[in-house]
Amino acid sequence: MKRTLLVWAACCAVLGGAPAAAQDSWPTRPITMVVPFPPGGVADTVARPVAESMSRFLGQAVVVENRGGAGGGVGMGHVAKSAADGYTIMMALSSISILPEADKLLGREPMYQLSQFTPIARFTADPTVLVVRSESPWKTAQEFIAAQKKGDRGVAYGSSGNYGTMHVPMEMLRNEANLRLLHVPYTGAGPAIVALLADQVQALSTGPASVLQHIKGGKVRALAHWGTGRLESLPDVPSLTELGHPVRFAQWSGVFAPAGTPAPVVDRLRAAAKAAATDPKVLKTIQGAGSPVMYLDAPEFAAYWQADAKVLAEAVRRIGKVE
Repeated sequence: MKRTLLVWAACCAVLGGAPAAAQDSWPTRPITMVVPFPPGGVADTVARPVAESMSRFLGQAVVVENRGGAGGGVGMGHVAKSAADGYTIMMALSSISILPEADKLLGREPMYQLSQFTPIARFTADPTVLVVRSESPWKTAQEFIAAQKKGDRGVAYGSSGNYGTMHVPMEMLRNEANLRLLHVPYTGAGPAIVALLADQVQALSTGPASVLQHIKGGKVRALAHWGTGRLESLPDVPSLTELGHPVRFAQWSGVFAPAGTPAPVVDRLRAAAKAAATDPKVLKTIQGAGSPVMYLDAPEFAAYWQADAKVLAEAVRRIGKVE
């Protein structure tokens, strides 16, 4: 009997240690980093250099996979339902906090809940920028705002989708300044920017990283931004707050894993993300695109995300139902 108990205890010890051993050796195969938007937007711009750097740190490929649709909801919903093993992660924007509130407002089943994600690290936190084509008649934000107060219908502005990070800030400005604007949703920031360049829409709000090259190339003009003070990449562009319109919105980007991902795996992802945030190649690429890296590790990012989500939920409720 004693011998049987000893054998049983030894087997339990071996089996109990198996998951820990598996986690210690993680990762043993490539990791997918889902970007829930088409190529060309802020999330994609940040994800690609970060994924490459994390690949070098982890010793396994981190492959970017674009899953656009529903303002990011399709890709986020996919990650929320993915296995919590660290092999599927996500580079999301602040719209992650918006869409569940929008689904509630529209009376439909949410594509995911915030509780289904574990925050790993924040990389950027850019105020969105109001841009128009260089040929447009508006040279300043004041001229743009004054014109939209007078129009019967208002100009069309593009976005990455209903309640996305390009839609919400424009609606915040519309509500605050009582503007007439026509919203035209696209499947992501990239298509919306293409539409602006083609004069299919006349304005949009987006992160500096996705339009800085077009600003420098003289194709679009930045009129104002939704932050405070001046942006390092656009020092001559005033904030809307400076101009008497106190609306603020940051299009931040961050890495998430499905909730329930084992702590040792989360810690490895955090270490890889931290290494990427100080990687000279990552800094050069992201900063060159117009976004300073504003890294937050998981605990600080979680607190920031919780506070920001409350502000965005209120903004969605003020926008109201949009079909």
